[in-house]
Amino acid sequence: MDDQLSYVYAVLRPHASPQGDALTGVRGVADAPVALVRHGDLAAAVSPVPEADFSEAALKAHLEDLDWLEDVARSHHHVVETLGAHATVLPLRLATVYLDDHRVRDMLAERRQTLTALLDRLADHVEWGVKVYADTSSPDARSSTSHPEDAADEPDPGRACLRQRRHQRHAREDAWSCAAEAVRRIESQAGSLAVARARRRPQQGRLAGTTGENIANDAFLVPRGRGEEFRERVLDAAEGLPGVRVEVTGPWVPYSFAQVPQTQAAREGARQR
Repeated sequence: MDDQLSYVYAVLRPHASPQGDALTGVRGVADAPVALVRHGDLAAAVSPVPEADFSEAALKAHLEDLDWLEDVARSHHHVVETLGAHATVLPLRLATVYLDDHRVRDMLAERRQTLTALLDRLADHVEWGVKVYADTSSPDARSSTSHPEDAADEPDPGRACLRQRRHQRHAREDAWSCAAEAVRRIESQAGSLAVARARRRPQQGRLAGTTGENIANDAFLVPRGRGEEFRERVLDAAEGLPGVRVEVTGPWVPYSFAQVPQTQAAREGARQR
């Protein structure tokens, strides 16, 4: 049987999420059962994983295996979201592992003050994601820069090509200008409901997963009771702006705002056999 390491998903207050209720039947990474490792008024959601797959050397090799990483990420987020439905949680980074549960308790003891402060800050708050796209392919964007007089056949093919390129450039510039205005409106009309905002790198290529250019990709920390009001304000902010598309997702566990300071490397214990 492989030696086991302790995989840690998140930190929480155990009284807010009784192990018997929140984790009954929950399977985590490597299809392992999840349990709470407790220390005082804090707990960590943990499951055993094989050292053969989660040692430092093994993890470096697995970075090239996208299917493996996707499976681990899906299981990790499933556990975090399950706990998040019952309690305020601090999600830890993907593939955070310790030598054993004793090392996990040491981490909770060492970082008790910081972890408690983060849990207090995130209590009764959720994360909403907002993406703003400049989409020149939309009918509104095309009509805002079209000119009926240009519809006639251009006798000079070269001039026709230049004219078409000019219109495309203008459409892109107009869409970007409107998208930037949408971002400003969102900040003004919806941002006031949030207690924090995290700016993330706009997605490109396949990561964007949709048409248009992603020019803003932000996360907002919003009081749980004002989530729908926040969502409505964000969508209203883009009304009447041609070539702009806004996506609002959530509510999520506040991953973007749960920045747990690093202790000694989490996997250090795994090297000290």
